[in-house]
Amino acid sequence: KSLSMKFYLISFTVDSNKQEIFQRKKNAVLVNGVILNGPITDSKAGEKFVEEACKIIMEEVIRKAADVTEKVCEWQPPEKLKKLLDLEMRDTGEPHQRLLQLCQDIIRYSVKTNHPRFFNQLYAGIDYYSLVARFITEALNPSVYTYEVSPVFLLVEEAVLKRMIEFIGWKEGDGIFNPGGSVSNMYAMNLARYKYCPDIKEKGLSGLPRLVLFTSEECHYSMNKAASFLGIGTQNVYFITTDERGKMIPEELEKQVQRARKEGAAPFLVCATAGTTVLGAFDPLDKIADICEKHGLWLHVDASWGGSALMSRKHRKLLHGIHRADSVAWNPHKMLMAGIQCCALLVKDNSDLLKKCYSAKASYLFQQDKFYDVSYDTGDKSIQCSRRPDAFKFWMTWKALGTTGLEDRVNRALALARYLVDEIKKREGFQLLLEPEYANICFWYIPSSLRKMEEGPEFWEKLHQVAPVIKERMMKKGSMMLGYQPHRGKVNFFRQVVISPQVSREDMDFLLDEIDLLGRDL
Repeated sequence: KSLSMKFYLISFTVDSNKQEIFQRKKNAVLVNGVILNGPITDSKAGEKFVEEACKIIMEEVIRKAADVTEKVCEWQPPEKLKKLLDLEMRDTGEPHQRLLQLCQDIIRYSVKTNHPRFFNQLYAGIDYYSLVARFITEALNPSVYTYEVSPVFLLVEEAVLKRMIEFIGWKEGDGIFNPGGSVSNMYAMNLARYKYCPDIKEKGLSGLPRLVLFTSEECHYSMNKAASFLGIGTQNVYFITTDERGKMIPEELEKQVQRARKEGAAPFLVCATAGTTVLGAFDPLDKIADICEKHGLWLHVDASWGGSALMSRKHRKLLHGIHRADSVAWNPHKMLMAGIQCCALLVKDNSDLLKKCYSAKASYLFQQDKFYDVSYDTGDKSIQCSRRPDAFKFWMTWKALGTTGLEDRVNRALALARYLVDEIKKREGFQLLLEPEYANICFWYIPSSLRKMEEGPEFWEKLHQVAPVIKERMMKKGSMMLGYQPHRGKVNFFRQVVISPQVSREDMDFLLDEIDLLGRDL
């Protein structure tokens, strides 16, 4: 009986579908040989695929990938991975079961950045509230340029920017979310140049003097890229000497500004760094601001990494003087885990300078005779047209945790960093490069074979080869991911960055134990 009923239902469904197709063809409207009746997609099948794919994501990414007993990455070399993954796109589509298997394969061979032992970059871990926000925005697929197409997300961005501006210490200001801190730095450089010579927007570079900007030796590489992209030229980026901690030396900045003026150049911008990429150094912002005021220079602070310390009453002193900046880059997707990408450029000026600099007044988007307040059409102050609602991720996290929860996140990360430093000092074979002031812990692992060797050229040459071998071993084992690099005359060392609230003291202990295990035979 049961089988008969199933057969009847299947037959009925098939017959119904045939009748529907027949009816559609009978009443077909053809244009260029294409039937326009009804949708081209199978909504029911699509919904089912989304439902099944979400189950895979929940199990394989959110649950399993955060388990310390799982691998951070199932490492495969490129040529082998090409064979393991079916990367070819074909003329005909493939069945959903095959696509679901591909989803599982892609997750399997990808790096699990939410794993508690992923320490490789300046981002890590998973924030569940930000993740839900990303699911929502990916499903809605909005573009944040006009209020009519993105009413909620424009208001969210306005609210988030307002609070970030308050934490910098400004009474008012402006801002915009961008695809990365590098883009925020470029925005700021161009904005400072426009403030210095507004005619550049219409007349271009030809009539300008030789513009010069100043930044530290430890700055992010995006400063050079921005100078190249904007036509300023990398030779006109003057790098200021840093001290042994990686901080810009204000007296050297003063000398370089005076040198540029004597050369007949036109200084217009100083970029200070609050949290350098490698050492985690914070430039002395107050002293740098004094020099900028003296010479009439725009002060931009690249706080992409270190800006989140502003959320902590205990650690915000690292950015003392930031309120004197003209612009600030701050990436909540790093320490505050708002999800890549979530990066804001904040500007002290409240005279619509961003819009004046970047506006193109596209009449098909930014009509002035709309039925609502067009001041909410903020897209004309962006160099982008289509723009993601990145602020929503940070907003959702902030709503969930509150300011105190975000503060706790910063305080815990820096407390774990301090614990790791103390453990490194206790353990034989581990040596700090310098005492850190933020979450960047830079250290060498010295194998037993080198511990009694005199620190001469041969010692440093051999030590330089240690970190790459250990990195290869940990990647192939899948036990953790940790970055290394040489830096300004120092041979290869490990750089451990503490961010994720999923990380515990046990993970700090494991990190040191695992390095010793992987490198003790070297």
